[in-house]
Amino acid sequence: MSESSSVSQRKSRHIAVSCDAVSPVVGSEPFWKSKSLEEMTREEWESLCDGCGKCCLHKLQDEDDADGTPGAIHNTNVACHLLDPGSCRCSNYERRFDFVPDCVQLFPQFISRHTWLPRSCAYRLIHEGKDLSWWHPLVSGDPNSVHEAGVSVRGRVVSERRAGPLEHHIVDWPDL
Repeated sequence: MSESSSVSQRKSRHIAVSCDAVSPVVGSEPFWKSKSLEEMTREEWESLCDGCGKCCLHKLQDEDDADGTPGAIHNTNVACHLLDPGSCRCSNYERRFDFVPDCVQLFPQFISRHTWLPRSCAYRLIHEGKDLSWWHPLVSGDPNSVHEAGVSVRGRVVSERRAGPLEHHIVDWPDL
């Protein structure tokens, strides 16, 4: 993770992540109900991403406390420059690390440590033993349902290339 500028005398770390999905549900019982995250194929794992774009928003994290407790995370409305604000998908998913070296790649074993994942995130929901929401494309069968339900970041973000200081873009959205 790269260092970010300070926020009111707090040192903050920048957190960025990207995910993308294009895989349909196959079989009679949905894989997300019958498999753990660790058991999923790469195609199944990738298809869990609902395309909301929330993971692609920059976050600021306060320095860890003296006792080692992780610092508070502050969400922003600033999107990675690779996020397409219309589709809420990475515009260069396969090569994202070439352009955003500190993009965080999600793995099953890290989900429990990534407490900053949105509450609606399928990876987080499955890890917590919950089902996917009705608007998730794997449930609805429609990749636009995430946008129609108002769950995506469509129309709510600014590109990091135009944003200026991240500290000026901290948001408290209930869906983050």
